[in-house]
Order: sequence, then structure tokens, then C-alpha cells
Amino acid sequence: MHKPLLCAIVLMGQSALADTPLFQPVKVPHHVYDGGWEHFVGGGLAVFDCDDDTRPELVAAGGSNRPILLRNTSTPSGAVQFEEATPQAFDLTGSVGVYPIDMDNDGLLDLVVLRVGPDAVLKGLGNCDFEPMAFETGDHWSTAFSATWEEGQSLPTLAFGHYVDRSDPDGPFEACDVNHLWRPTASDYVRQDLAPGHCALSILFTDWDRTGRADLRVSNDRHYYVRDGEEQLWAMEPIPRLYTEDEGWARHMLWGMGIATRDLDRDGRDEVFLSSMGDQRLMRRTGDGPAFSDVPFATGTAAQRPYIGDDGRPSTGWHIAFGDVNNDRRDDVFIAKGNVQQMPGNAMEDPNNLLMSQDDGRFVEAGDVAGIASVHRGRGAALVDLNADGLLDLVVVNRRAPLEVWQNASTGTGHWLSVDLRRAGANTHGVGAWVEVDDGTSVQAREITVGGGHAGGVAGPQHFGLGDVETVRLRVRWPHADWSDWRDVGVDQVVVVNE
Repeated sequence: MHKPLLCAIVLMGQSALADTPLFQPVKVPHHVYDGGWEHFVGGGLAVFDCDDDTRPELVAAGGSNRPILLRNTSTPSGAVQFEEATPQAFDLTGSVGVYPIDMDNDGLLDLVVLRVGPDAVLKGLGNCDFEPMAFETGDHWSTAFSATWEEGQSLPTLAFGHYVDRSDPDGPFEACDVNHLWRPTASDYVRQDLAPGHCALSILFTDWDRTGRADLRVSNDRHYYVRDGEEQLWAMEPIPRLYTEDEGWARHMLWGMGIATRDLDRDGRDEVFLSSMGDQRLMRRTGDGPAFSDVPFATGTAAQRPYIGDDGRPSTGWHIAFGDVNNDRRDDVFIAKGNVQQMPGNAMEDPNNLLMSQDDGRFVEAGDVAGIASVHRGRGAALVDLNADGLLDLVVVNRRAPLEVWQNASTGTGHWLSVDLRRAGANTHGVGAWVEVDDGTSVQAREITVGGGHAGGVAGPQHFGLGDVETVRLRVRWPHADWSDWRDVGVDQVVVVNE
């Protein structure tokens, strides 16, 4: 196989570790995700570089408003700044979510825009301009998306998750629409139904057992399936099928909002974090099959009620994002929170969470002291380095309140490394690849995915916090290939790995 070539853009960082994270609000152009019942959910955010200057742009869904594109004008290691640069192709309403993906393998990221109505696929033209791409998915209430490149295919396999079937006269309860899988053929795409559907709000192709094949995890909203529904894991066989209890799959029923995966305990197997109304469920794999069980409550990840104020009703979690915000070698967790609208059984003053990982495996709340405990109705979000200083910043889309951006201003943080994958031909951004960084004590592993979260995601370098480590080893397993050789790499830099 081809060995990766390494190119580096070096940016200096600090090595001492911070005790308390600190985020400062950034003034950005005004944008609100709005709309009635059909936009209670959604509000997704896409983060990606659309003008090839290594600074990621933001695209936020608008609901009854049109989406917005914010061009990143930040100075390296300086102040985070954005200006509006919304192209004409964004002149559409009903947008629920946005995902970046290179659909046509031309090296430019395109956008899949989920809508109440026909979805839109926008072809990237460069310089943050887009035009409609011909891809008809039908008239649905689309609320989830994921994509992967199956073995032997040059075009991506696409999965669309749908919410309530608006044409069902007996709805909305127990009227969940069927989800759809679009698989490429020699000349076109063929659609496969993923039935039953249970009102999906997040779906994710993930190689959960690291065999080289991505299966499809689906998180569903019990509010509408009411009974007879559950979380789902589809085996991506020629005819997709659900994993069964005989194989180890345990039935989970929850008000599912978002999916995130990460190997938090460095055992070579990813944990799965599901946001929900009430408890947020962090689960670890048990056994050799698709069995997952909740971590102990004492781990501190349930985030089931507001941690400030006097509203003791259950929280509502949406987007979950993993990321090491102080670069201490341990992944932290951000959870966007907010009431669906005016649901009386759930908290109205519901601050976002920032759960800081501790050396004993527990997580401690720091959202208030870090300055990100907004009580707007949070939806889609991203933890991403916006100004190339090696610190993860934060963006949150809010329902009926302005989009919020915070710059990470933590001091005394550790070393870091960002890894950006590139390949010629099909799958230009290496979706389905695995990246491993060995710091001499443990190995951090990261799968490149499209999907999950809540209605949006990030396409760009993978960020690794490294603490006081000054040299690491790096290797990549490209999709459907073997591992590359280990390479020694310095810290505090962005490494571009070309297959």
C-alpha cells in the first residue's frame, strides 16, 4: 500500500496545564434558527473550510429563515472573527440541518441540507460559492444524515433519517416516517428502505467493532414513536438488517437527540454518548458483539438537570461534542441544552454543559466557570479550532435566539496536534479512516466520520490534546486498507497526511 507523506504547518503552543477552562464570547453576524412546530428540532451547524485558507467557515440552518454562511476572517492565534458571506444558493427555507461532504470527489466540500420538504445538495465551487446539485431524495421531514464510502465504491453511500410522516392523517404520534439508504451503482443510486423508522434525530455510520465496515447507528425520539420503537444498529449487508438481541444488542428506548462516539478510556473500543430529554447516556461496549451498557452514574455524565438556577426539572440535551479543551490528554464533553419549546415537564432555564475529564475517569461540570452556560434553546454545535492557536473554540446554534460563538481563552494549556487527511480519487477526505496518536503512555484513536451530532458536523483536522508530551507517533489506517507505518511527529502543529 502507499505510505503517507507528511507535511506540516507549525504553530507554537504552551506546555503547562490549565486548571480551569475559560471561554470568551465573540460578536458575530446575527442569525437565528426559527420556525414553528416543524422546527422544534434541528438547528444544525456545518463547520468546514470552503475558501482553502485553512480557517473553517460556519454554515447554520435557518428553519423559517434562510441558512447563513459566516466566512472566517480570524488572524492566526489572534481574535476569532467572522463576516457574513451567504451565497445565492442558500436562498431556501425550511432548512433543518447541514453536513459537509465531498459528494463528487473533486476535492471541494459540498453541502447536504436537510429540510422540511425536498432536501438540497449544494455543490462546492470554491471561494465559498455553491450551486444546486441534482440529487432527488423525495419530500420528507429530514432530521438526520450520515455518509460512508463502502468498499469498492467511488461514490458515497448516503443515509437520510426522517422524522414524523407529515402526510399521515393519524399522526403525529406513532406516525414516524421510514428512513432511506442511497447506495451507488455503476450509473446512479438505488434507494433502500430502512424500516421500521422510529423518528430519527441522529444517525451515524461507524466502524464500531473496527472490522473495516461501517454500520449505521440510529437514535430515535420516543416522544413520537411512543411504543414499539427503540434505538437501532443496522448491519450494512447487501440488504441491511437490524442487529438482534441474540447477537448482544440490548434494547434502549429514549428521547434520542444526538450521537457522539470516542474512545475515552483508550481501550481500543469507542464509547457511545447519546443525548436525550432527561439523562444523557454514555455507554461502553461489553463483550465481543454489539452490546453496550450505561456507565455508572458516579461517572458524572448523566447531566440530567440544570446545574445552576432553581429549575429542578429534567434537562434536554441536543448536540454532543467531544474535545480536549485544555489539551491535557483527556477528552472533555460539550452538550448543547435547551427546552424543545415550552414542554412543562422539562427545564426552561437549561444551561449548556462542559464536562471536564478527570484523571480518575470521572467528569466534572465546568460550564458556568468556563463562561458558556447559556440558557438559550441550544441545538447544533461544534468544538473546533477557529483561529489556529491549538485551542478548541465553541459555536452553538440556538432556537429563537442568536447564534453564539466563544473563543477559547484558557491559559497554561498543554501541547496539541491536529491531523488532516487528504487522498486523491474517491473519498478525498478519508471518511472511514482511523487515525492513531501514540504519546508513549496511551494511544488516542479517531475515526473520520460524516454524521451524528444533532443535524450538523465538522469536516476538518482532528484535534488531539497531548499534555506535556513533546513528540508522538502517528499512523493512519485508510479506508479498506492496512495501517501505515508509525511516524514520529512533533507537537503544536497541523499535520496534513496524504495517502
